[in-house]
Amino acid sequence: MPIRSSALGEELEPRTVDVTARMTLAFAAGVGDVGPRTFDDAGPLPLIAPPAFCARLEWGLLLAGRDSRLGLTDLERGRAVHVEQDSTFHRPIRPGDQLTTRGRTVELRQTRAGALVRTRLATTTGDGAAVVTSWHASIYRGVSVDGPGGSVDEPPAHPETAADPLESQTIAIAREAAHVYSECADIWNPIHSERAVALRAGLPDIILHGTATWAIVGREIVRRYAGGDPTRLRRLRASFKSPAIPGHSITLMHGAGGPAEVFFRVLTHEGALALADGLATLTP
Repeated sequence: MPIRSSALGEELEPRTVDVTARMTLAFAAGVGDVGPRTFDDAGPLPLIAPPAFCARLEWGLLLAGRDSRLGLTDLERGRAVHVEQDSTFHRPIRPGDQLTTRGRTVELRQTRAGALVRTRLATTTGDGAAVVTSWHASIYRGVSVDGPGGSVDEPPAHPETAADPLESQTIAIAREAAHVYSECADIWNPIHSERAVALRAGLPDIILHGTATWAIVGREIVRRYAGGDPTRLRRLRASFKSPAIPGHSITLMHGAGGPAEVFFRVLTHEGALALADGLATLTP
């Protein structure tokens, strides 16, 4: 059935999470972000979560929202493909934080592939201080919108063009990487862990979560451009094009566009574009 156009502008039910060291350490392990700030709870500096940990907080809210706001069948909900993630990190997430994530449907649009749904997500502390703001877009393949759609808010602008990347880096993705990320990030969809399900869905194999590839890129940019300090990463955005297949390497191509910007794209082992329009913003 078509997505309800009346869902445009609707608020999702807020979700509150008490962040623990177990959560943040598991997420860090799941994406190989094992630096002293993110993987040593006995180190000289307080433990913080990798910036991409925000995906763990947002996933539960988005999944519940698919059930309540869009009026879809189970089969149609299963056709959702995450196509864009743009997150701004206002301050680090720490064990002991009690964080509430709220969401609002800000865009509904028909595309050739299906219905695009964009959600603005805001994670805050108990006193309302901003922690992360994300713009999440999914396309529901083969699903239509029952009206003209529209937009009530727009994500922040990003450069349309960038200088050619200066460096190319090969990153090995273990065969079990999607299984590990599923459990460590508490983000589960059987196309990422059950090959029979992935094949029935028309995929060539199990696929790595887009947010896992995105998090791995953030990890490498922090190492290369921020001296290993994840608190310097303030924004990470990318469009998700083709999935990475666990058991094969990906190629990260990156280059600085100035003292505060890094542009990137990611290729699959077959040379297809996995992540496009990549931008990371850093503090000095």
